[in-house]
Amino acid sequence: MDQVKFGVKNKITVASLLVALGIIYGDIGTSPLYALKAVIGTKEISEQLVYGGVSAIFWTLVLQTSVKYIWLTLKADNQGEGGIFSLYALIKRFGKKLVIPAILGATTLLADGIITPPITVASAIEGLNLVPAFSNTIIAGNSLTISIVILILSLLFFFQQFGTQKIGKAFGPIMFLWFTMLLAMGVYEISSHPFVLKALNPYYAYSLLTEYPKGFWLLGAVFLCTTGAEALYSDLGHCGIKNIRISWMYVKVSLVACYLGQAAWLMTSTDKFLHGVNPFFALLPSWALIPGILMATLASIIASQALISGSYTLINEAMNLNFWPRVSVRQPSETKGQMYIPSVNTILWLGCILMILYFKSSEHMEAAYGFSITITMMMTTLLLSVFLIQRLKWNKLYVFALVSMFVIVETAFFIANVVKIKERWQFLIFELVIFSVMYIWYYARKLNNRFTKFIDLGKYAPQLVELSIDDHIPKFATHLIYLTKANRRHEVEEKIINSIFSKKPKRADVYWFVHINRTEHPYTLSYDVSELVDDKVIKININVGFRIQPRTELYFKKIVQDLVNEKELNLHIRADGSTKYNTEPDFKFVVIEKFLSVENEFALKEGLLLNSYFFLKRLGLSDEKAFGLDKSDVVIEQIPLIYQPFTITDLQRTNKQKN
Repeated sequence: MDQVKFGVKNKITVASLLVALGIIYGDIGTSPLYALKAVIGTKEISEQLVYGGVSAIFWTLVLQTSVKYIWLTLKADNQGEGGIFSLYALIKRFGKKLVIPAILGATTLLADGIITPPITVASAIEGLNLVPAFSNTIIAGNSLTISIVILILSLLFFFQQFGTQKIGKAFGPIMFLWFTMLLAMGVYEISSHPFVLKALNPYYAYSLLTEYPKGFWLLGAVFLCTTGAEALYSDLGHCGIKNIRISWMYVKVSLVACYLGQAAWLMTSTDKFLHGVNPFFALLPSWALIPGILMATLASIIASQALISGSYTLINEAMNLNFWPRVSVRQPSETKGQMYIPSVNTILWLGCILMILYFKSSEHMEAAYGFSITITMMMTTLLLSVFLIQRLKWNKLYVFALVSMFVIVETAFFIANVVKIKERWQFLIFELVIFSVMYIWYYARKLNNRFTKFIDLGKYAPQLVELSIDDHIPKFATHLIYLTKANRRHEVEEKIINSIFSKKPKRADVYWFVHINRTEHPYTLSYDVSELVDDKVIKININVGFRIQPRTELYFKKIVQDLVNEKELNLHIRADGSTKYNTEPDFKFVVIEKFLSVENEFALKEGLLLNSYFFLKRLGLSDEKAFGLDKSDVVIEQIPLIYQPFTITDLQRTNKQKN
């Protein structure tokens, strides 16, 4: 099934290429709004600076975007899906420590979703200061500009709850017009000043980094040209490899042409300094300024939308791979894969608003942008090297040579971006919180699972049959269903058996044990059934892909209906608990939840992990909601988790009775 879908996405049509332009390239496609401007900054315009900056940008696009992501990283597709968690799912069995780079990469990628929308929208709106009618009102950092940016971002986040199915169809054509505009602007300026083409010579990049005063540190600004490359990989599942690779050729030509056009304008400018002018908008003739700014604003909104949607996907994957507490996920439309996560939407909206209020202008955000995504790229490189060696079986020396090149480039970018920490130290708090949540949730669950004891269900089969037919025990339900973590057909948790045979035994006609198996493939949805005791004890394994939000009750009822229709397990000839007063089958799900017992005495690390885990668990969705169970059919049982029991050694009796 997944292979069929993957094949469809890889068909090359005009429509599929437009979809790729609209979804994949929003972030990297809006980088000409601020990348070269950030390189020039307040420095004096010179050939060494301008040509060196454009040369560094061009070769960054070649090495990082074209070679690493378009050619190499897209090979790491997980049944047609991409992103750092998809990559991790492919290789996690090759090393337990790989979880740390996966978490760190996901954390920093999520942080990118907070700064990309405000910097792109602010860069577009600030272009209005070149229009005479707005030159005195739209000034970078003033209250009116900030208010407009906040309004646009707020509307963007508000409309997320309704989905983007309808307006999303316009993203492709709009981005095609955007890239065509970039190409036309650049070609026109280059045709007047063709000498600028020599800036593609890598010598100019080398000269900038080694000879220009503090030139190496300009890599922090140069890096802005490729910040959307990681998002490109994350959105692989929307378009397929071939569509991304083919559309990239047009995108890259348009981007390079625009950067060269800006360089040509800079070299022919009569001013020695920018004085706040954005060279991107300077390429536009006066009559095209308003339409150009409108296009830039639309492109920035589309870029922001891509980052927001990517953040939803990232958190959904994190939940299904046990990196994040369960939170509410909604489907705003019938489009497969489209989702809306209210809590993430609120966090991103608040983060974006705080970004624009704190930094005020795109220039200040440029000084802080890029640090997070550099770390994401470094983590992807690490995981990718494992994938190439372990999954694709590439020669280790070949992989080492390739990875070494990326490590050198990305380390240089990282060092150049480290100086940005002083501009964004508050932002590190957000990243630390995200990383801590993922780390705590993953490792505390593992700690918690160590105390889960599995037992052989067959040993208790006679007792279950006896309980089922014992009329002296009130019937608890016709069909009693337990969710189990046991992936072996004959095993369940000991706590489930204790729940059934407790002081008030739970008598039922049929005992079901349902295991949700998270697969490393994104959209798997299948099941298998094992009858452990004829018509009495049945185990079901439901295989659910890591990108699918589980709806366990719906799956279970559909499976039972299939078994009845196929006349299997004798379910079609037995009562299901329905009556003439109520035609619904009598299903009862039992969910067993743990709580941290007061009897525990923890070491520092375990205490922090488990207390933080149960705190996060209270903030997230309950288990019945997380697994898609209807409250009316669910019974919740609480059991204590005793990790390190407190030992009483000094309790003594003081009033012993005399005989």
